[in-house]
Amino acid sequence: MEKLLYEGKAKQVYEGQNENEYIIHYKDDATAGNGAKHDQFEGKGVLNNTISCIIFDMLEEAGIKTHMIEKINDRDIRVKKVEIFPLEVIVRNITAGSFCKRYGVKEGIVLDEPIFETSYKNDEYGDPLMNEDHAVALKLATREELAYIKETTLKINELLKAFFLKLNLKLVDFKIEFGKTADGEILLADEISPDSCRLWDVDTNQKYDKDVFRQDIGDLIETYKAVLARMQDK
Repeated sequence: MEKLLYEGKAKQVYEGQNENEYIIHYKDDATAGNGAKHDQFEGKGVLNNTISCIIFDMLEEAGIKTHMIEKINDRDIRVKKVEIFPLEVIVRNITAGSFCKRYGVKEGIVLDEPIFETSYKNDEYGDPLMNEDHAVALKLATREELAYIKETTLKINELLKAFFLKLNLKLVDFKIEFGKTADGEILLADEISPDSCRLWDVDTNQKYDKDVFRQDIGDLIETYKAVLARMQDK
């Protein structure tokens, strides 16, 4: 493996052989509450990498530009070198999680239209919600970049909803990140997996995502295996 550049909660980023590339390595760590809850589950990194690669391939085929170049092995992918916007981009289709706590609404309300949110990607300050004016004032992104990110994110939402519905899963909400290449191209980055999406069974509302770990309501590895099995069966 090349030189380690950055280590996050669930992944490591290494130098690539090409100066315009990185290698991302998926770890077996699971965290919740900005790292307050932490554990390791053997095989989690393999599952997340596999699931995310399938989804990124689907999005690429649908015209969404991503940082992914190729899957190297079970845990590693080669990606284009990007500078990540310090913004977490969130779409909510059904009420759940922090949205319910923040606004005092019950879980499971199907929203008339998706809610688009951004938060400041900064653990020290608890990833606070951030509007467009804040992001521009802090020079985290331009209005044009934010408009492109929102437009692309809403397209991704529609593609993911349709993809998961074929698996008999409802896409409740999800978090994604974007990065910018040296020549200014904005790409979908990071990952899309049950770590970053809430997925409920269409018929039973059983949870197939990291909430089984957050809420201690199920086996995380078996849950992620079940999501992958549905993808491979479709």
